[in-house]
Amino acid sequence: MDDPMDNSTTSVHGRVKWFDPTKGFGFVVADSGGPDILLHANVLRNFGQSSVADDSGIDIEVQKTDRGVQATRVLHIDPPEPADQSPLAEITDGHFADDDSLPLEPARVKWFDKAKGFGFANIFGDDDDIFVHVEVLRRSGLADLQPGEAVCLRVVDGKRGRMATVVKPWESALDRSSGS
Repeated sequence: MDDPMDNSTTSVHGRVKWFDPTKGFGFVVADSGGPDILLHANVLRNFGQSSVADDSGIDIEVQKTDRGVQATRVLHIDPPEPADQSPLAEITDGHFADDDSLPLEPARVKWFDKAKGFGFANIFGDDDDIFVHVEVLRRSGLADLQPGEAVCLRVVDGKRGRMATVVKPWESALDRSSGS
């Protein structure tokens, strides 16, 4: 580097333009405008998530580098606004809401196929499959799940069996467990 970098960070609110967990990065667009902000998977993992849904609201600390503006820390993520009518109404009894009275149950992802739009997880100590729809992931602020990933789920009985209504990253669910 020819000139010393300014190591100061600035807090920014914006929206996730896109994030690809396979590539290990994505971009954020600041509400205030300016160039796209690089969001690296390691920065997201330090927040306790392995993915983030496109169009999620996000508060981050950023730093200018010789390669552009990059996120250095994730402070908060808000899931994207839900679409008009969810395809989930077809598989639930119409009772699809983030009911905070339901417990967050520890689970492990069995498999998830983003292209198919669904996957399954198992509550620890229970072999029964819990259906996880991609729309639930999106509403929860996540974009993808990896086999073996530890998460917390809120589960209801749907028309075809048990299904997740909320998916939380393991670390953030642990932080909130005393209040939920």
